[in-house]
Amino acid sequence: MTKQRSLKDKVVIAGVGLHTGANVTLTFHPAKANEGISFRRVDLDDQPVIPALANFVVRTDRGTTLAKGDAEVHTVEHVLAALTGLDVDNCLIDLDGPEMPILDGSSLPFIEEFEKIGTVELDADKNYYEITEPFRYTSNDGESEILALPADKYEVTVMVDYDTPVLGTQNAHLNSISEFKDEIASSRTFSFLHELELLLDHGLIKGGDLNNAIVYVDKEISPESMEKLRAAFKKDEVHVKSNGILDNLTLHHPNEAARHKLLDVVGDLTLLGRPIKGRIIATKPGHALNTGFAQMMAATIKKEESRPKPPKYDPDAEPVYNVEQIQKILPHRFPFALVDKVLEISDTHVVGLKNVTFNEAHFPGHFPGAPVMPGVLQVEAMAQTGGILALNSVPDPENYLTFFMKMEEVKFKNKVMPGDTLIFDLKLMQPIRRGIVLMSGKAWVGSKVATEATLMAQIAKVKN
Repeated sequence: MTKQRSLKDKVVIAGVGLHTGANVTLTFHPAKANEGISFRRVDLDDQPVIPALANFVVRTDRGTTLAKGDAEVHTVEHVLAALTGLDVDNCLIDLDGPEMPILDGSSLPFIEEFEKIGTVELDADKNYYEITEPFRYTSNDGESEILALPADKYEVTVMVDYDTPVLGTQNAHLNSISEFKDEIASSRTFSFLHELELLLDHGLIKGGDLNNAIVYVDKEISPESMEKLRAAFKKDEVHVKSNGILDNLTLHHPNEAARHKLLDVVGDLTLLGRPIKGRIIATKPGHALNTGFAQMMAATIKKEESRPKPPKYDPDAEPVYNVEQIQKILPHRFPFALVDKVLEISDTHVVGLKNVTFNEAHFPGHFPGAPVMPGVLQVEAMAQTGGILALNSVPDPENYLTFFMKMEEVKFKNKVMPGDTLIFDLKLMQPIRRGIVLMSGKAWVGSKVATEATLMAQIAKVKN
């Protein structure tokens, strides 16, 4: 398993917010495993902490804003993309203002500062969200969508088309998060001239200049517009380059706009709170689409995790006990030897397996023509698996037997048919005392629970 990571030491980065124009200092602190990423407004009373999670998103106009109570943090996507791009899962970010510094408009300056300190592996596995089936999220107008597909690593593809010849249709692809720094991180934020004028008229982008935002000129520049641009960017002259962007800036990539949109997708999807295994395909994405998709995924995860899950079964893995070894522990023999393998065992749980075949003795007489494994035999097989767990607590299990004393809350939820593979998952409900064993158990067929029960047994030494 891949381990979680954090920064080795604190990192301090200062700059100016793009929209507020306010100076802000960020201090990135190492965090413990499973703490995740969060922002702390140290300039406010009580220093409120805002988790970097999708359900704290309150606005997505010109950037992603998180809030908890009255505390807000703006334009978090570039910082989050940088942390994810360096595979950092846990970090506490102190800031003394409401907005992230824009720096050069990309994630690269953050990554370069983080790399000076380095990252450290933590003693906890990454809690991946593995996309196991396709699902889609579409904007209200139907113009934009994100499609998630199964994959064994995190891949992102972005397609943008703003219906303007100055930019055209662009695509970008991230094959692996390990390529983020070299392929995506340096791509800067961008705007179209008509959007820029509107933002200036509303008193926004006070921290912008020609070095932290690409401006695509999608309209004729009037003398009045030119004067606004000269004043906003504190330049004597502003010109349009041959490739349709304002001067004093050279593109890092021909498709830098699409790459920056991919950067935003990575940053916004960090708000899921878990690393992703899957392929994300985003068409004309924006912060509202990205964060809405993250919120939908978070709701899906919550729903999935509220359901019981079967133990993972790898048919190629060597079992803990095969059938010959099980016969040395349990006294049962044909036709009452009902456990074929033990897949996992610890002091508190056991996972066993039974292959249900048509040739078993009960099928000819139990619903002939519509064979169903009797429920009592399912419980017996579960009890035998639990008996292996019970006898695992003594040093010489061959000298003991397990007698079941009580069964409660027995439920038969789905039929078990010939050809099924039954997986038994039993857990101790309390420590074994005076030879009394209390267990909860489930029998699975695929992803469905066939049988569940609470079982009590007593370990007894065989008399000579």
